Amino acid sequence: MTTLAILQARMSSRRLPGKVLADVLGRPMLARQIERIARAKRIDRLVIATSDQASDDPIASLCASLSLACVRGPLDDVLARFFAAACAQPQRPAHVIRLTGDCPLTDPELIDAVVELHLASGADYTSNALERRFPDGLDVEAMRFDALAAAQREAATALQREHVTPFLYEHPQRFALASLRGERALGALRWTVDEPADLRFVQRVYAELHPVSPSFGWRDVLALVESHAGFGAERGGAA
Repeated sequence: MTTLAILQARMSSRRLPGKVLADVLGRPMLARQIERIARAKRIDRLVIATSDQASDDPIASLCASLSLACVRGPLDDVLARFFAAACAQPQRPAHVIRLTGDCPLTDPELIDAVVELHLASGADYTSNALERRFPDGLDVEAMRFDALAAAQREAATALQREHVTPFLYEHPQRFALASLRGERALGALRWTVDEPADLRFVQRVYAELHPVSPSFGWRDVLALVESHAGFGAERGGAA
């Protein structure tokens, strides 16, 4: 296996508990995101990384219903949990993709673009969020397994352990970085789900776009937002 995608998800969000299983057009939000990731062509396997707390049993149950691998680990040491998910595979991946479960508008085209740049550049770490020009909520991070292993061994601060990848991009003298840069400056747009208003925004996007085109992409969301005055203005559409 060359490329493993790991999707982090937990129920114990501070601002919107249980958000990853909130209803989005009749299915759990996490299942909607998994549908989108499954369309990416440059990943070989997808696994869910959740915590070993009882509160996250519903996520494990959802994964079982979808016949999707789920690896469980520490709630607060997310880096350790993420690394355990990478190591739990039958074959060690050469590269690992990091995605988070609060981004149900994840775009498979962007996942593939980040992976392609990562492989072509030979970078240790590649992302479309090093310079934020894509909407918040479309973040994709790719890293060499060996770089992830170094982070697991050496990352010491709470921020580095909770957010997995800061140890890598905070040491550009050690790790080669590559950045997928969007053509337009769209970083002020907010498409991630942290607050109730964000969830309502995503639910409305799905209601508008999914019945017409279940494979809608991020450009379709942007066109929807830009063509409807005030769409997402209640915090969901813009920071």
